[in-house]
Amino acid sequence: MNSVFTDGRRLWQGALLCLLAFGLSGCGINNIPTYDEQVKAAWAQVENQYQRRADLIPNLVKAVKAYAAHERETLEAVTEARAKVSSMQVDENLLNDPAKLQQFEAAQAQLSSALARLMVVVERYPNLKADQNFLALQSQLEGTENRIGVARRDYIQAVERYNREIRTFPGRIWHMVLYGDMPLRETFQATSEDAEKAPEVDFQ
Repeated sequence: MNSVFTDGRRLWQGALLCLLAFGLSGCGINNIPTYDEQVKAAWAQVENQYQRRADLIPNLVKAVKAYAAHERETLEAVTEARAKVSSMQVDENLLNDPAKLQQFEAAQAQLSSALARLMVVVERYPNLKADQNFLALQSQLEGTENRIGVARRDYIQAVERYNREIRTFPGRIWHMVLYGDMPLRETFQATSEDAEKAPEVDFQ
């Protein structure tokens, strides 16, 4: 009799635990870590696209230099801006340090500005604009700038969703009880009025 009673009790306890786990999962207990992982994934895409742009720059500078070597100041500005971006340590800790994120964004904005000036210079060289190698680089740069814009937008949306979950009920409760070590995330701040605009690379 005792054995049957014990087995029944264990069965009820197991069922209760399953119901409790199911109930907790349905009330948002896992939202905060899930949204945090989405923020990290979105940030990885931002990094990926910025790196793609940085990888294009040496060939772009080389192509321009072949036709406009005397545009030394502009070429050096692009090269130096790229070097500054490349020297910054970019890892997950960047997301937890608003000052470092702002420095990173400022460096990227400086590179965007230098690239925009380079594109203006290119307008003065018809032969360069007709060069097939340069045209291919131009197309890749234009596509990359567009992808940077999309990746930044996705990151901003992921951060907004994560931060909103922490600040609103029931996420706020779960944050206090279980995820107090997970901070609010910083998002991108515009560094100038036209910071959201990609450099003009259309030479047609």
